[in-house]
Amino acid sequence: MCGIVGYVGARSALEVVMAGLKRLEYRGYDSAGVAVLADGGLASAKRAGKLVNLEKELAERPLPAGTTGIGHTRWATHGGPTDANAHPHLDNAGRVAVVHNGIIENFAVLRAELAERGHELASETDTEVVAHLLAEEYSATADLAEAMRLVCRRLEGAFTLVAAHADAPDVVVGARRNSPLVVGVGDGEAFLASDVAAFIAHTRDAIELGQDQVVELRREGVTVTDFDGSPAEVRAFHVDWDVSAAEKGGYDYFMLKEIAEQPKAVADTLLGRVDPSGSLTLDEVRIGAAELREVDKVVIVACGTAFHAGLIAKYAIEHWTRIPCEVELASEFRYRDPILDGRSLVIAISQSGETMDTLMALRHAREQGSKVLAICNTNGSTIPRESDAVLYTHAGPEVAVASTKAFLTQLVACYLVALYLGQVRGTKWGDEIRAVVRDLSRISGEVERVLETMEPVRELARSLADHDTVLFLGRHVGYPVALEGALKLKELAYMHAEGFAAGELKHGPIALIEKDLPVVVVVPSPRGRSVLHDKIVSNIQEIRARGARTIVIADEDDDTVVPYADHLIRIPATPTLLQPLVATVPLQVFACELAAARGNEVDQPRNLAKSVTVE
Repeated sequence: MCGIVGYVGARSALEVVMAGLKRLEYRGYDSAGVAVLADGGLASAKRAGKLVNLEKELAERPLPAGTTGIGHTRWATHGGPTDANAHPHLDNAGRVAVVHNGIIENFAVLRAELAERGHELASETDTEVVAHLLAEEYSATADLAEAMRLVCRRLEGAFTLVAAHADAPDVVVGARRNSPLVVGVGDGEAFLASDVAAFIAHTRDAIELGQDQVVELRREGVTVTDFDGSPAEVRAFHVDWDVSAAEKGGYDYFMLKEIAEQPKAVADTLLGRVDPSGSLTLDEVRIGAAELREVDKVVIVACGTAFHAGLIAKYAIEHWTRIPCEVELASEFRYRDPILDGRSLVIAISQSGETMDTLMALRHAREQGSKVLAICNTNGSTIPRESDAVLYTHAGPEVAVASTKAFLTQLVACYLVALYLGQVRGTKWGDEIRAVVRDLSRISGEVERVLETMEPVRELARSLADHDTVLFLGRHVGYPVALEGALKLKELAYMHAEGFAAGELKHGPIALIEKDLPVVVVVPSPRGRSVLHDKIVSNIQEIRARGARTIVIADEDDDTVVPYADHLIRIPATPTLLQPLVATVPLQVFACELAAARGNEVDQPRNLAKSVTVE
């Protein structure tokens, strides 16, 4: 979750690190800090709050110039967001600086040992113990990389660590276990970061660190070893997007930019999925067709918005393949002793590929002998690397904490996986698959059409800025859309928002309906399963009769809902299973605009971070 940057080279380390932190502030904004090696010593500054507080501190009390440095933006885990708990953390002599992402589970034992040896710790964090341990090991080895390896072998938990030492002015060292860290390789310089966005302005050549690896950065190159010191295999890759893709591009918020990028993201995710023979292909498949034909259960594991994508995928997988499908919150999955075996296929969905709950669910599934297929937006991240098959979405960088284009591309990927399983198992004919793919290929243009008609939605959102509660209703695939709409409003507007299956209305939730309560209803197309459409129209009548303010999302030619809609949001008519791709977009715009009207931080909602890399 935290943002980490490290640099060794000829440039101003402070400028490089601060620019990188600005691009990573979406990962954490409870506090920020930097450390620079200069004049034989180590100088640091850190402040609670957003990066602007650190910038103000540096303007008033500049650090000395140096060409080696590290920096951090924090999402608080151990200890509150205070100056003292902000990173970097130093040893007592002020010679070692450490920044950290993750949780060190045995920190209390290590802290007690350090206290017995006379160390004085100044913060409440688990990170500070690492700085003191590194200082001890370095005094014995005079080798920062070796000191890091020795320390890492003592640590338990999930962590990314980056460190610098005043006695090694041209070296930065990083370590990774269960938490992301990527290396940028330039000409006479090297970078470390939680995300390539931090250094994309300087280089697109990168190395993804593997599990339990230590990297040593010098101007002349990088060295990667395992925690035991043996040379490690590395995976180099070239980033195929540039710095402009991670900038706002004239939009007020990254979220608005990312909503607007959805037509292209959807189209890009579909590119190259059908080979010349008309068959679907995925990115990396190490599961044989015979094994897929033996699958008797699909289990989807995901968190948050990705979980809602999985709920929609369940409808498509069961309809197109006739395989039973379960959808599980990854955070609950391994703790309930799920029933898995070699005939189970687990689909793990994660935008970052580093979501810790999903990663641990994946590992549990593999321990039970199940095959795992990953849907991910980040090439080379941990979840795809540890999976048996991968389908990459092509959303490009998503900076806003509230997910938008990642969700739509995850949906497209889920549909493709469902069709691929149908193809392999023979439950869908080739012409049927091509017909669905043609429908999917039209969705990009339909999303564009929706975006062109959003001004009334924005006006509606602004008019509701003083309300405390909004409810969302849906049936079939509209139910997960309702859940996603409610989640967006919770994340961004800090409002009470709930999504319900419309059929459950009379089983309790109707008690919440009162005069002027805004209720958003996602209406299925009357062309598909007309019984679903008729039933939800009845639900709209029920809530309107009790004084609710009905906000209805319906096909552009569905006139049956007009008499019951206080506000009507039209979307293009699409096949029932694909409707979430267009029905979700107005809810994204609605939440974004309502949050802005309430004066909230749209891109960086309170208490949240983009990538949850701790359990």
